[in-house]
Amino acid sequence: MPITPNNVLFHELVGLHVSMHRPACVSLAGLEGTIVDETANTVVVQRPDGRIARVLKKHNTFNITLPSGKDVLVPGDLIVGRPWDRLKNIGKKQYST
Repeated sequence: MPITPNNVLFHELVGLHVSMHRPACVSLAGLEGTIVDETANTVVVQRPDGRIARVLKKHNTFNITLPSGKDVLVPGDLIVGRPWDRLKNIGKKQYST
């Protein structure tokens, strides 16, 4: 099933391009790159220069570029938790594109 704005929360985020939309910390402003790992509470982003940044999901908003080229704003509070556990909790949270 292809990733769409409506089902992005149900998919693995590793490999997708991400940039910070509303960073909780000023030092994260302008951060962008490829998601290379995801834990329960963080997203690991590899910047174009090769450096790695570990970003807390909670209190941040991510602009994720889907394989189709469409950008989707994803509130980090909705993706807190391990990717396979998000499916269990997704019904408890509200999300609209």
